[in-house]
Amino acid sequence: MTDVFIGVGSNINREENILSGIKTLHEQFGHLRLSPLYSSAAVGFEGDDFLNLVVGFSTVLTVGELSQRLRDIERCHGRANDAPKFSSRSLDLDILLYGETVGEVDGVVLPRAEVLFNAFVLQPLADIAPQSCHPVSGQAYGELWRAMAAQNRQRLEPYHGLDDALARILL
Repeated sequence: MTDVFIGVGSNINREENILSGIKTLHEQFGHLRLSPLYSSAAVGFEGDDFLNLVVGFSTVLTVGELSQRLRDIERCHGRANDAPKFSSRSLDLDILLYGETVGEVDGVVLPRAEVLFNAFVLQPLADIAPQSCHPVSGQAYGELWRAMAAQNRQRLEPYHGLDDALARILL
């Protein structure tokens, strides 16, 4: 079993898609560790605000198998295969970390670069794995987040509107 962290985001019917996406991940992977939810502005394009969180779980799937499974879940939630990289998303599921893997595996670059430069990824990752260390920099995610937060460059707001619904999914 390998511990993985997945970035989850939506800015189209975002509450509905986040809940449905987490339910599907729970059904397929069992026990999930969820970060708090955050609302953030779209990055790289003009669009509605996103809801984002990070999900941790263990899997026996390879990187390629996991990536395909996540793409299938996205498609079931209305994401088109040919959607532009910088566009609104019904559900976005990205492998952030796959154990301590570094480099390109099955077409997936690990760790995902966003971990170090997007608050909507680093803050929730630091929330659920503050003492875990980035496999390249060696720095703990909590430490990396404190350094990024001190620069105060990206708007990130806690979002509590789904706390009870998410807790019920995980029961």
